[in-house]
Amino acid sequence: MLKKLCYSTFILIIFSCQEPPERHCSDFKTGEFQSVLVVKDTFRSSFVRQNDLQIEQFKASVDSFKIRWINDCEYILKKIHPKNREEEKSNHIKILTTTDSSYTFEFNTVGDSKKIRGTAFKID
Repeated sequence: MLKKLCYSTFILIIFSCQEPPERHCSDFKTGEFQSVLVVKDTFRSSFVRQNDLQIEQFKASVDSFKIRWINDCEYILKKIHPKNREEEKSNHIKILTTTDSSYTFEFNTVGDSKKIRGTAFKID
């Protein structure tokens, strides 16, 4: 019994010491993308990002956002021409994982603890 406990503890220590997967977030600072969010329904949008500017099309509307990069994997989006108080709130986006052509992210409205996950695919 003691032998099994020691073996299990050893395995647990080895797996808990693994480094997180490597992210190449800077590959996604510019380009043309499509994103997919699933929150009770599936939402798709397309956007073009150029370092500190993002232009996004969702359904029939087009919006422009100012980007402030916190680090290579996190940034704040702020709508340039908000139409109401809700649109004045900034969104915090954190890139969680990357592949060669996509990234998984989570975002929330600054000050709100509810986070939503999505995936963006680079199309250019």
